[in-house]
Amino acid sequence: MPSEDPLLRAVGVRKRFGSAEVLRGIDLSVRKGQVVCLLGPSGAGKSTFLRCVNHLEPIDGGQVWVDGEPIGFRERHGKLYELREREVAKQRRDIGMVFQRFNLFAHRSVLQNVVEGPVRVRGIEPDQARETAMALLDRVGLADRAGDYPAQLSGGQQQRVAIARALAMRPKLMLFDEPTSALDPELVGEVLEVMRGLAEDGMTMLVVTHEMAFAKEAADEVVFMADGAVVETGPPARVLGDPREQRTRQFLARVLP
Repeated sequence: MPSEDPLLRAVGVRKRFGSAEVLRGIDLSVRKGQVVCLLGPSGAGKSTFLRCVNHLEPIDGGQVWVDGEPIGFRERHGKLYELREREVAKQRRDIGMVFQRFNLFAHRSVLQNVVEGPVRVRGIEPDQARETAMALLDRVGLADRAGDYPAQLSGGQQQRVAIARALAMRPKLMLFDEPTSALDPELVGEVLEVMRGLAEDGMTMLVVTHEMAFAKEAADEVVFMADGAVVETGPPARVLGDPREQRTRQFLARVLP
């Protein structure tokens, strides 16, 4: 069961690109063990918000905390100071992220892709990292492909390797940015099945997705965004089955069968 304590807390998050305000004061919390799905039309700001959570995009207003620590900033004498990139990288060790594209190292084997981060970033002994990596590859159904290279795998298999690679860093929070959008339809199910397993195991997850069935089945809470703002939040059965806001109803009328 999700804890009552927020692992992720965002308050008043704003982001601009030039004159365009992409995020207009986002308030959002994810409790420990909770799965939250971000839904909304393209251009709503969902992926931008995800990138702000781990400071891949610096925010222009508001604040993000993960496990009580301000991300991208240090508080001193009541003021916030932006961290250097090396310090931000340390914070990102606890925040796993799976992108639309798999971003695997093409010149490294599946096993090497998963081992790289724990050894180089967390300083884990190679033998221990390999043992953990093999267990994770087994978990995502790819232990038998450990010696293969990304080009030898399907898109769905590459995305499952990307999930194993993120999990190998032992993150407190997992971010998924439309992890199935680049996949052929027949490969979507295998990735969603791995994500469902993570949800059942209590992994804290914030997921940007267009997969309504996954949101309905796996999410504890659904957040609908449009035009850079949170429009509606609630349990998936209510938001997807009986939305209160007209903007939500219009969106669901287009995407639900």
